[in-house]
Amino acid sequence: MTPAPQQGGGPAGARGSGPGVITPDGCAVDFYALLPPGPEPGIVHAAAPLAGASILELGSGAGRVTRPLARLGHPVVAVDESAEMLAHISEAETVCARIEDLALDRTFDVVLLASHLLNVADEQIRLALLRTCARHVSPAGCVIIQYHPPGWFASASAAERQDGGIIFRLRDVSRPAPRLLSATAEYKVGERTWTHAFTAMRLDEEQLRSALGEAGLRLDRYLTDDHSWLRAVPAGGG
Repeated sequence: MTPAPQQGGGPAGARGSGPGVITPDGCAVDFYALLPPGPEPGIVHAAAPLAGASILELGSGAGRVTRPLARLGHPVVAVDESAEMLAHISEAETVCARIEDLALDRTFDVVLLASHLLNVADEQIRLALLRTCARHVSPAGCVIIQYHPPGWFASASAAERQDGGIIFRLRDVSRPAPRLLSATAEYKVGERTWTHAFTAMRLDEEQLRSALGEAGLRLDRYLTDDHSWLRAVPAGGG
């Protein structure tokens, strides 16, 4: 099955094509503005530590998850490096910045790192992303992360599906190194087509725990049966 679109701060070396603005990480603004929210807001809402939890959304894109979270009663701060993406968000405070460079003088009940950004193929960027999460989460809060679990790397292959008038394709799948998978995601809506080429790195559970620990976080629990969503907490927390 083709993966959910990757967005907002994305993998080093990612590149995209298609009509409209393409962000530095290869994402198409016009395409992301069309996307429905999917199950993500419900997963985040259920895992939040309290009702109305404040949320820092890292790599928000055009707000497909931001808007439903705001409607569920969460004050959200949406962060993205693309001003064009953030221009689509009116329901939340926005901050235009690279995730790695973010240093807000406040903490949040929930820090959200979605879009498989944890699988970035550069380990130093991964550490910087996780350190941003750690310095913005409150001591009693949590970090909610979406990533490609190890099984995805073994099973990923060329595929196509259609949902809500959007054709999603995964093509050009290759494995250039033992822990790496490269592919191109293609999205077609009517006569418009966008592509997003990316490389992702596999993390087994030991490597996942190690990466979290280096940033001062620890794995709390998985949020979905396929382990593609997880919750981490500050390492010194209860």
